[in-house]
Amino acid sequence: MQQIKLAVSGMQILFVAFGAMVLVPLLTGLNPAMALLGAGIGTLVFQAVTKWKVPVFLGSSFAFIAPIIYSISEWGLPSTMFGLFAAGFMYFVFAGLVKWRGLAAVNRLLPPVVIGPVIMVIGLSVAVVASQMAMGQAGGEQVVDYTQSLLLSGFTFAVTVVVAVFGSRMMKLIPILIGVAAGYTAALVMGLVDTAPIAAAPWFAVPHFVTPEVNWQAALFMLPVAIAPAIEHIGGVMAIGKVTDKDYAADPGLHKTLAGDGLGVCVAGLIGGPPVTTYGEVTGAVMITKNGNPYIMTWAAIFAICMAFFGKFNAFLASIPLPVMGGIMILLFGTIASLGLKTLIDAKVDLMQPKNLVIVSSVLTTGVGGMVIKFGSMSFAGVGLCAILAIVLNWVLPLQKQSENSH
Repeated sequence: MQQIKLAVSGMQILFVAFGAMVLVPLLTGLNPAMALLGAGIGTLVFQAVTKWKVPVFLGSSFAFIAPIIYSISEWGLPSTMFGLFAAGFMYFVFAGLVKWRGLAAVNRLLPPVVIGPVIMVIGLSVAVVASQMAMGQAGGEQVVDYTQSLLLSGFTFAVTVVVAVFGSRMMKLIPILIGVAAGYTAALVMGLVDTAPIAAAPWFAVPHFVTPEVNWQAALFMLPVAIAPAIEHIGGVMAIGKVTDKDYAADPGLHKTLAGDGLGVCVAGLIGGPPVTTYGEVTGAVMITKNGNPYIMTWAAIFAICMAFFGKFNAFLASIPLPVMGGIMILLFGTIASLGLKTLIDAKVDLMQPKNLVIVSSVLTTGVGGMVIKFGSMSFAGVGLCAILAIVLNWVLPLQKQSENSH
Protein backbone atom coordinates (compact mmCIF):
# COMPACT_ATOMS: atom_id res chain seq x y z
CA MET A 1 0.00 0.00 0.00
CA GLN A 2 2.84 2.33 0.93
CA GLN A 3 4.48 1.77 -2.48
CA ILE A 4 1.19 2.53 -4.29
CA LYS A 5 0.93 5.82 -2.38
CA LEU A 6 4.54 6.67 -3.28
CA ALA A 7 3.89 5.75 -6.95
CA VAL A 8 0.80 8.02 -7.11
CA SER A 9 2.81 10.86 -5.51
CA GLY A 10 5.59 10.17 -8.04
CA MET A 11 3.11 10.46 -10.93
CA GLN A 12 1.98 13.80 -9.48
CA ILE A 13 5.58 15.05 -9.33
CA LEU A 14 6.13 14.08 -12.98
CA PHE A 15 2.91 15.89 -13.89
CA VAL A 16 4.19 19.05 -12.17
CA ALA A 17 7.61 18.86 -13.86
CA PHE A 18 6.31 17.67 -17.20
CA GLY A 19 5.39 20.93 -18.97
CA ALA A 20 8.79 22.54 -18.41
CA MET A 21 10.65 19.29 -19.05
CA VAL A 22 9.39 18.69 -22.61
CA LEU A 23 9.37 22.41 -23.44
CA VAL A 24 13.18 22.54 -23.71
CA PRO A 25 13.49 19.86 -26.43
CA LEU A 26 10.46 21.28 -28.28
CA LEU A 27 12.15 24.71 -28.42
CA THR A 28 15.62 23.47 -29.30
CA GLY A 29 14.71 20.76 -31.81
CA LEU A 30 15.90 17.90 -29.57
CA ASN A 31 13.87 14.72 -29.06
CA PRO A 32 11.25 15.04 -26.25
CA ALA A 33 11.56 11.29 -25.59
CA MET A 34 15.24 11.82 -24.81
CA ALA A 35 14.36 14.63 -22.39
CA LEU A 36 12.11 12.21 -20.49
CA LEU A 37 14.72 9.44 -20.61
CA GLY A 38 17.55 11.80 -19.59
CA ALA A 39 15.49 13.25 -16.72
CA GLY A 40 14.54 9.79 -15.48
CA ILE A 41 18.04 8.30 -15.64
CA GLY A 42 19.61 11.57 -14.41
CA THR A 43 17.33 11.60 -11.33
CA LEU A 44 18.16 7.97 -10.52
CA VAL A 45 21.91 8.68 -10.90
CA PHE A 46 21.56 11.73 -8.63
CA GLN A 47 19.73 9.64 -6.03
CA ALA A 48 22.37 6.92 -6.11
CA VAL A 49 25.17 9.48 -5.55
CA THR A 50 23.27 11.18 -2.69
CA LYS A 51 22.15 7.80 -1.21
CA TRP A 52 18.41 8.55 -1.64
CA LYS A 53 18.51 11.36 0.92
CA VAL A 54 17.37 14.42 -1.10
CA PRO A 55 13.82 14.72 -2.55
CA VAL A 56 14.92 16.32 -5.82
CA PHE A 57 13.78 15.68 -9.41
CA LEU A 58 16.09 16.64 -12.28
CA GLY A 59 14.38 17.98 -15.41
CA SER A 60 15.47 19.79 -18.60
CA SER A 61 17.43 22.98 -17.88
CA PHE A 62 16.24 26.28 -19.43
CA ALA A 63 19.73 27.75 -19.05
CA PHE A 64 20.87 25.75 -22.07
CA ILE A 65 18.08 26.67 -24.54
CA ALA A 66 19.89 29.55 -26.28
CA PRO A 67 23.32 27.83 -26.25
CA ILE A 68 21.82 24.61 -27.72
CA ILE A 69 20.09 26.54 -30.54
CA TYR A 70 23.35 28.39 -31.33
CA SER A 71 25.54 25.30 -31.04
CA ILE A 72 23.35 23.11 -33.30
CA SER A 73 23.40 25.80 -36.03
CA GLU A 74 27.17 26.23 -35.61
CA TRP A 75 28.49 22.68 -35.12
CA GLY A 76 25.56 20.29 -35.56
CA LEU A 77 23.72 17.99 -33.14
CA PRO A 78 26.39 15.31 -32.35
CA SER A 79 28.99 18.01 -31.49
CA THR A 80 26.41 19.87 -29.39
CA MET A 81 25.78 16.67 -27.43
CA PHE A 82 29.51 16.38 -26.70
CA GLY A 83 29.44 20.00 -25.50
CA LEU A 84 26.51 19.22 -23.20
CA PHE A 85 28.29 16.12 -21.90
CA ALA A 86 31.34 18.29 -21.15
CA ALA A 87 29.16 20.89 -19.38
CA GLY A 88 28.53 18.33 -16.64
CA PHE A 89 32.17 18.60 -15.60
CA MET A 90 31.62 22.20 -14.44
CA TYR A 91 29.51 20.72 -11.62
CA PHE A 92 32.48 18.55 -10.57
CA VAL A 93 34.67 21.68 -10.46
CA PHE A 94 32.17 23.31 -8.08
CA ALA A 95 31.78 20.09 -6.09
CA GLY A 96 35.58 20.00 -5.61
CA LEU A 97 35.66 23.69 -4.68
CA VAL A 98 32.87 23.24 -2.10
CA LYS A 99 34.56 20.16 -0.60
CA TRP A 100 37.94 21.93 -0.50
CA ARG A 101 37.06 25.48 0.57
CA GLY A 102 33.36 25.41 1.52
CA LEU A 103 30.45 27.35 0.04
CA ALA A 104 32.05 30.71 0.86
CA ALA A 105 34.65 30.19 -1.91
CA VAL A 106 31.89 29.76 -4.53
CA ASN A 107 30.12 32.89 -3.25
CA ARG A 108 33.38 34.85 -3.49
CA LEU A 109 34.04 33.69 -7.04
CA LEU A 110 30.43 34.17 -8.14
CA PRO A 111 28.72 36.92 -6.11
CA PRO A 112 25.17 38.08 -7.06
CA VAL A 113 26.56 40.88 -9.26
CA VAL A 114 28.09 38.15 -11.47
CA ILE A 115 25.23 35.62 -11.38
CA GLY A 116 22.33 38.12 -11.70
CA PRO A 117 23.13 39.59 -15.13
CA VAL A 118 24.22 36.19 -16.50
CA ILE A 119 20.79 34.73 -15.61
CA MET A 120 19.15 37.78 -17.23
CA VAL A 121 21.08 37.07 -20.43
CA ILE A 122 19.93 33.42 -20.39
CA GLY A 123 16.34 34.66 -20.62
CA LEU A 124 16.80 37.66 -22.90
CA SER A 125 19.15 36.09 -25.46
CA VAL A 126 16.28 33.98 -26.81
CA ALA A 127 13.66 36.74 -26.64
CA VAL A 128 13.74 37.10 -30.45
CA VAL A 129 13.01 33.38 -30.91
CA ALA A 130 10.02 33.65 -28.53
CA SER A 131 8.54 36.62 -30.40
CA GLN A 132 9.05 34.96 -33.80
CA MET A 133 7.36 31.75 -32.68
CA ALA A 134 4.46 33.74 -31.23
CA MET A 135 4.05 35.32 -34.69
CA GLY A 136 4.15 31.89 -36.35
CA GLN A 137 7.64 32.33 -37.81
CA ALA A 138 10.51 29.83 -37.88
CA GLY A 139 13.91 30.75 -39.30
CA GLY A 140 12.51 34.00 -40.69
CA GLU A 141 9.76 32.16 -42.66
CA GLN A 142 6.02 32.56 -41.94
CA VAL A 143 5.03 28.97 -41.14
CA VAL A 144 1.56 29.63 -39.67
CA ASP A 145 -0.83 32.42 -40.75
CA TYR A 146 0.19 35.66 -38.97
CA THR A 147 -3.27 36.66 -37.64
CA GLN A 148 -4.10 33.13 -36.49
CA SER A 149 -0.67 32.89 -34.85
CA LEU A 150 -1.17 36.08 -32.85
CA LEU A 151 -4.64 34.98 -31.73
CA LEU A 152 -3.38 31.55 -30.71
CA SER A 153 -0.20 32.73 -28.95
CA GLY A 154 -2.13 35.54 -27.25
CA PHE A 155 -4.75 33.08 -25.98
CA THR A 156 -2.09 30.62 -24.73
CA PHE A 157 -0.21 33.46 -23.02
CA ALA A 158 -3.41 34.79 -21.39
CA VAL A 159 -4.46 31.38 -20.01
CA THR A 160 -0.97 30.74 -18.61
CA VAL A 161 -0.87 34.18 -16.94
CA VAL A 162 -4.38 33.79 -15.44
CA VAL A 163 -3.46 30.37 -13.99
CA ALA A 164 -0.08 31.62 -12.68
CA VAL A 165 -1.67 34.66 -10.99
CA PHE A 166 -5.19 33.59 -10.00
CA GLY A 167 -5.03 29.77 -9.98
CA SER A 168 -5.27 27.53 -6.91
CA ARG A 169 -2.01 26.54 -5.18
CA MET A 170 -1.86 23.27 -7.10
CA MET A 171 -2.73 24.93 -10.43
CA LYS A 172 0.03 27.49 -9.90
CA LEU A 173 2.56 24.64 -10.05
CA ILE A 174 1.52 23.67 -13.59
CA PRO A 175 0.68 26.91 -15.46
CA ILE A 176 2.81 25.81 -18.46
CA LEU A 177 0.98 22.49 -18.72
CA ILE A 178 -2.47 24.15 -18.47
CA GLY A 179 -1.46 26.88 -20.95
CA VAL A 180 -0.19 24.36 -23.52
CA ALA A 181 -3.34 22.22 -23.09
CA ALA A 182 -5.60 25.26 -23.62
CA GLY A 183 -3.55 26.49 -26.59
CA TYR A 184 -3.53 23.02 -28.17
CA THR A 185 -7.32 22.73 -27.80
CA ALA A 186 -7.77 26.15 -29.42
CA ALA A 187 -5.40 25.15 -32.24
CA LEU A 188 -7.48 21.99 -32.84
CA VAL A 189 -10.64 24.12 -33.11
CA MET A 190 -8.85 26.48 -35.53
CA GLY A 191 -7.71 23.53 -37.64
CA LEU A 192 -4.00 24.21 -37.09
CA VAL A 193 -3.08 20.73 -35.79
CA ASP A 194 -2.11 17.89 -38.11
CA THR A 195 -3.26 14.72 -36.29
CA ALA A 196 -2.18 12.29 -39.04
CA PRO A 197 1.36 11.70 -37.61
CA ILE A 198 -0.17 10.89 -34.19
CA ALA A 199 -2.48 8.27 -35.74
CA ALA A 200 0.43 6.82 -37.75
CA ALA A 201 2.85 6.65 -34.80
CA PRO A 202 3.36 3.29 -33.05
CA TRP A 203 2.33 2.87 -29.41
CA PHE A 204 5.77 1.59 -28.47
CA ALA A 205 8.89 3.16 -29.97
CA VAL A 206 12.53 3.05 -28.90
CA PRO A 207 13.77 6.69 -28.79
CA HIS A 208 16.43 7.70 -31.30
CA PHE A 209 19.81 7.96 -29.52
CA VAL A 210 22.31 10.59 -30.70
CA THR A 211 25.97 9.58 -30.50
CA PRO A 212 28.12 12.54 -29.37
CA GLU A 213 30.97 13.60 -31.64
CA VAL A 214 34.12 14.99 -30.01
CA ASN A 215 34.29 18.74 -30.64
CA TRP A 216 36.38 20.79 -28.21
CA GLN A 217 35.00 24.07 -29.51
CA ALA A 218 31.46 23.06 -28.60
CA ALA A 219 32.74 21.85 -25.22
CA LEU A 220 34.51 25.17 -24.50
CA PHE A 221 31.36 27.01 -25.55
CA MET A 222 29.10 24.97 -23.22
CA LEU A 223 31.33 24.72 -20.11
CA PRO A 224 30.78 28.28 -18.81
CA VAL A 225 27.02 27.97 -19.52
CA ALA A 226 26.86 25.41 -16.70
CA ILE A 227 27.96 28.02 -14.12
CA ALA A 228 24.43 29.48 -13.78
CA PRO A 229 22.58 26.14 -13.36
CA ALA A 230 25.30 24.90 -10.96
CA ILE A 231 24.67 27.95 -8.74
CA GLU A 232 20.93 27.45 -9.24
CA HIS A 233 21.43 23.87 -8.03
CA ILE A 234 22.95 25.10 -4.75
CA GLY A 235 19.94 27.42 -4.29
CA GLY A 236 17.58 24.55 -5.16
CA VAL A 237 19.12 22.22 -2.57
CA MET A 238 18.95 24.97 0.09
CA ALA A 239 15.29 25.62 -0.83
CA ILE A 240 14.22 21.96 -0.57
CA GLY A 241 16.14 21.81 2.75
CA LYS A 242 14.03 24.70 4.10
CA VAL A 243 10.82 22.96 2.96
CA THR A 244 11.67 19.58 4.54
CA ASP A 245 13.51 21.11 7.53
CA LYS A 246 16.71 19.20 6.82
CA ASP A 247 20.27 20.41 6.17
CA TYR A 248 21.24 18.70 2.93
CA ALA A 249 24.38 20.86 2.73
CA ALA A 250 25.64 18.86 5.72
CA ASP A 251 24.16 15.44 4.83
CA PRO A 252 24.76 14.16 2.17
CA GLY A 253 26.76 17.39 1.52
CA LEU A 254 26.62 19.98 -1.28
CA HIS A 255 29.64 18.41 -2.99
CA LYS A 256 27.66 15.15 -3.30
CA THR A 257 24.50 16.82 -4.67
CA LEU A 258 26.58 18.86 -7.16
CA ALA A 259 28.41 15.73 -8.33
CA GLY A 260 25.09 13.88 -8.67
CA ASP A 261 23.59 16.67 -10.76
CA GLY A 262 26.77 16.86 -12.88
CA LEU A 263 26.64 13.12 -13.58
CA GLY A 264 22.99 13.54 -14.59
CA VAL A 265 24.00 16.27 -17.09
CA CYS A 266 26.75 14.00 -18.50
CA VAL A 267 24.32 11.09 -18.93
CA ALA A 268 21.73 13.28 -20.68
CA GLY A 269 24.39 14.58 -23.09
CA LEU A 270 25.60 11.05 -23.87
CA ILE A 271 22.15 9.81 -24.91
CA GLY A 272 21.03 12.92 -26.80
CA GLY A 273 18.82 14.75 -24.30
CA PRO A 274 18.93 18.29 -22.89
CA PRO A 275 20.99 18.85 -19.67
CA VAL A 276 19.08 18.41 -16.41
CA THR A 277 18.77 20.59 -13.34
CA THR A 278 16.86 20.71 -10.03
CA TYR A 279 13.23 21.77 -10.50
CA GLY A 280 11.72 24.56 -8.40
CA GLU A 281 8.20 23.42 -9.37
CA VAL A 282 8.92 20.09 -7.67
CA THR A 283 10.09 21.88 -4.52
CA GLY A 284 6.78 23.78 -4.60
CA ALA A 285 4.87 20.50 -4.92
CA VAL A 286 6.75 19.02 -1.94
CA MET A 287 5.87 22.16 0.04
CA ILE A 288 2.14 21.89 -0.76
CA THR A 289 1.81 18.11 -0.33
CA LYS A 290 4.06 18.11 2.77
CA ASN A 291 5.57 14.88 1.48
CA GLY A 292 9.37 14.95 1.26
CA ASN A 293 10.05 11.22 0.86
CA PRO A 294 12.94 10.92 -1.64
CA TYR A 295 11.47 7.65 -3.02
CA ILE A 296 8.63 9.67 -4.58
CA MET A 297 11.27 11.07 -6.96
CA THR A 298 12.38 7.51 -7.76
CA TRP A 299 8.85 6.70 -8.91
CA ALA A 300 8.65 9.96 -10.90
CA ALA A 301 11.94 9.00 -12.62
CA ILE A 302 10.66 5.48 -13.45
CA PHE A 303 7.46 6.91 -14.97
CA ALA A 304 9.52 9.42 -17.02
CA ILE A 305 11.65 6.57 -18.43
CA CYS A 306 8.52 4.56 -19.32
CA MET A 307 6.95 7.54 -21.13
CA ALA A 308 10.08 7.94 -23.27
CA PHE A 309 9.10 4.71 -25.05
CA PHE A 310 5.50 5.79 -25.69
CA GLY A 311 5.56 6.54 -29.46
CA LYS A 312 2.12 8.14 -29.89
CA PHE A 313 2.78 10.48 -27.02
CA ASN A 314 5.96 11.83 -28.59
CA ALA A 315 4.14 12.27 -31.92
CA PHE A 316 1.52 14.28 -30.04
CA LEU A 317 4.22 16.54 -28.56
CA ALA A 318 5.69 17.10 -32.02
CA SER A 319 2.26 18.21 -33.29
CA ILE A 320 1.98 21.21 -30.92
CA PRO A 321 1.83 24.32 -33.19
CA LEU A 322 4.57 26.97 -33.08
CA PRO A 323 2.37 29.85 -31.80
CA VAL A 324 1.30 27.79 -28.76
CA MET A 325 4.95 27.35 -27.78
CA GLY A 326 5.58 31.03 -28.59
CA GLY A 327 2.86 32.18 -26.20
CA ILE A 328 4.45 30.14 -23.40
CA MET A 329 7.97 31.33 -24.26
CA ILE A 330 7.10 35.03 -24.04
CA LEU A 331 6.24 34.49 -20.41
CA LEU A 332 8.93 31.94 -19.68
CA PHE A 333 12.01 33.75 -20.97
CA GLY A 334 10.89 36.99 -19.32
CA THR A 335 10.52 35.05 -16.08
CA ILE A 336 14.11 33.78 -16.33
CA ALA A 337 15.36 37.36 -16.90
CA SER A 338 13.26 38.51 -13.91
CA LEU A 339 14.94 35.88 -11.71
CA GLY A 340 18.29 37.43 -12.60
CA LEU A 341 16.93 40.84 -11.63
CA LYS A 342 15.61 39.37 -8.36
CA THR A 343 19.12 38.02 -7.63
CA LEU A 344 20.50 41.58 -7.83
CA ILE A 345 17.64 43.06 -5.75
CA ASP A 346 17.75 40.39 -3.02
CA ALA A 347 21.50 40.90 -2.58
CA LYS A 348 20.98 44.71 -2.53
CA VAL A 349 23.61 45.15 -5.25
CA ASP A 350 24.45 48.86 -5.41
CA LEU A 351 24.43 49.92 -9.08
CA MET A 352 25.73 53.38 -8.12
CA GLN A 353 28.98 51.56 -7.37
CA PRO A 354 31.05 51.88 -10.62
CA LYS A 355 32.35 48.30 -10.44
CA ASN A 356 28.85 46.81 -10.22
CA LEU A 357 27.49 49.07 -12.95
CA VAL A 358 30.30 48.11 -15.32
CA ILE A 359 29.78 44.36 -14.73
CA VAL A 360 25.97 44.42 -15.19
CA SER A 361 26.05 46.80 -18.18
CA SER A 362 28.76 45.02 -20.17
CA VAL A 363 27.29 41.55 -19.50
CA LEU A 364 23.81 42.59 -20.67
CA THR A 365 25.09 44.32 -23.82
CA THR A 366 27.44 41.55 -24.97
CA GLY A 367 24.95 38.81 -24.06
CA VAL A 368 21.75 40.23 -25.54
CA GLY A 369 23.64 41.77 -28.47
CA GLY A 370 24.97 38.37 -29.51
CA MET A 371 28.67 39.25 -29.39
CA VAL A 372 31.11 36.55 -30.53
CA ILE A 373 34.85 36.56 -29.76
CA LYS A 374 37.03 34.29 -31.91
CA PHE A 375 40.53 32.99 -31.28
CA GLY A 376 41.52 31.16 -34.46
CA SER A 377 39.07 28.29 -34.69
CA MET A 378 37.81 28.82 -31.12
CA SER A 379 34.84 31.07 -30.46
CA PHE A 380 33.12 32.34 -27.30
CA ALA A 381 29.56 33.65 -27.41
CA GLY A 382 26.33 34.04 -25.45
CA VAL A 383 26.05 32.97 -21.83
CA GLY A 384 29.55 31.46 -21.77
CA LEU A 385 31.20 34.70 -22.91
CA CYS A 386 29.11 36.72 -20.43
CA ALA A 387 29.97 34.45 -17.51
CA ILE A 388 33.71 34.69 -18.23
CA LEU A 389 33.48 38.48 -18.71
CA ALA A 390 31.57 38.94 -15.43
CA ILE A 391 33.99 36.76 -13.42
CA VAL A 392 37.07 38.53 -14.84
CA LEU A 393 35.63 42.04 -14.28
CA ASN A 394 34.58 41.15 -10.73
CA TRP A 395 38.06 39.83 -10.05
CA VAL A 396 39.98 42.74 -11.61
CA LEU A 397 37.94 45.83 -10.69
CA PRO A 398 38.30 47.36 -7.20
CA LEU A 399 35.31 48.03 -4.95
CA GLN A 400 35.04 51.46 -3.32
CA LYS A 401 35.19 51.19 0.45
CA GLN A 402 31.87 52.80 1.44
CA SER A 403 29.89 50.19 -0.51
CA GLU A 404 31.61 47.09 0.82
CA ASN A 405 28.34 46.13 2.52
CA SER A 406 26.50 45.88 -0.80
CA HIS A 407 28.02 42.46 -1.47
